[in-house]
Amino acid sequence: MKLHTRYTDISDLLAIEDTPTAVSDPNLLLFNANLVREFDISTDPEFLAKRLSGSEVDNAVKPVALGYSGHQFGHFSPRLGDGRAHLLGAIEDKHGALWDLQLKGAGATVFSRGGDGRCALGPAIREYIMSEALAALGIATTRCLAVVTTGETVYRQPPRPGAVVTRVANSHIRVGSFQYLATQGDIEGLEKLVEYAISCHFPDIKSEGEQRITDFLAAVIDKQIELVVGWMRIGFIHGVMNTDNTLISGETIDYGPCAMMNQFDLETVFSSIDHQGRYAFGNQPTIANWNCARLAESLLPLFKDEERALSELSAVINGFAAKFNTAFDTMWRLKLGLDGEQEGDQALVSELLTLMKQHKLDYTNTFNALTESLRTDFPLPASLKEWLCKWRLRTSGESYGVMRAVNPAVIPRNHNIEMILTEYEQTGTSSSIGELLKVLENPYSYEERLAAWYQPPHDGDSHYQTFCGT
Repeated sequence: MKLHTRYTDISDLLAIEDTPTAVSDPNLLLFNANLVREFDISTDPEFLAKRLSGSEVDNAVKPVALGYSGHQFGHFSPRLGDGRAHLLGAIEDKHGALWDLQLKGAGATVFSRGGDGRCALGPAIREYIMSEALAALGIATTRCLAVVTTGETVYRQPPRPGAVVTRVANSHIRVGSFQYLATQGDIEGLEKLVEYAISCHFPDIKSEGEQRITDFLAAVIDKQIELVVGWMRIGFIHGVMNTDNTLISGETIDYGPCAMMNQFDLETVFSSIDHQGRYAFGNQPTIANWNCARLAESLLPLFKDEERALSELSAVINGFAAKFNTAFDTMWRLKLGLDGEQEGDQALVSELLTLMKQHKLDYTNTFNALTESLRTDFPLPASLKEWLCKWRLRTSGESYGVMRAVNPAVIPRNHNIEMILTEYEQTGTSSSIGELLKVLENPYSYEERLAAWYQPPHDGDSHYQTFCGT
């Protein structure tokens, strides 16, 4: 497993050498056989357990903890950083691209602020399942290579068995990374970070000077819009859209309080700490816009003329809504298989969503039923009877294929995730995870024999809560 250094030549503040803390009894619990094929990595369980728990370190490349700031629920924290994560370096895939290899839960770092830097088993397994599910659903995401148990207890309430997650990402450059260097007054580092982010994620940007910075912001906005539209297409609620959890690459990161929506409601919130609904399902576009505005503020020091900078960057930020609405409308037309574009399409969508909320219809199953009804005599909610007549007039022979490609039949239901986490915490293993992961590999394929995985919980998750997992 050859590692490459990353981020250390951008700024001394950004990547700080920090060694993981060895654990008492590392054992490989989950291993992503599909993902590992992309890399030249040994599949020996003992090697993986030691290396991916942080108990053994490749001395050729020093592990680092990354520094970043973050607006957390709107409140700015100038110095956050990786409090329980160690970046081992970057690994090269079979196409020559570099991917960050990071351990989460491998012990305290210089950014831990008194924490133990450890991760409990439940959140580790949740991240593994959820990130693999989103990847199969076609949503940009960080991936999990492995989960290693540590043989140690993590002292939370109540105490839990410990684990380390190995995360793979195109990069770990966050909005908070730019905020951090700007707050620290490291203008040289900020300039280097912009160039590094462009080289990694936006190589098509060919402009120079200050225009290059403006084009970078616009490209980041496009990625965030694509990501959030993808989340909303499948009913995903991130739960903690802080600026330190917003990757420039447009990949999903941090699966702590995330959840899937069952009954349709734009105000759906599951996070136990989101008391005001800041990161509710329907608020995610607004928050993505807000986070991009914070990125724009961080880029201001790179301009010579502040007034000009404010004008140019504000124009880019102000264009977010129009771009998002266009992408959002396109998403709904695809989900409904609408033939072309007509003036009444938005009203058709709005009427459907109103009925779904009023009758507490399941988001995933309703769109799956609409999809399958174009091919078979599939049962549909009686509450949609009048609306269905209008909708069918807007479909064509191409609608089924279009809808089947964007409307999942199966999602990682919250109650199924909790069932698996309970099995692991009670017995150290799970009889269900293998089947669920297999089902989630083909989320857009409807198979009646898998009906048990399609069903929402009986209570609609009315009392369900998620937690940050720290």
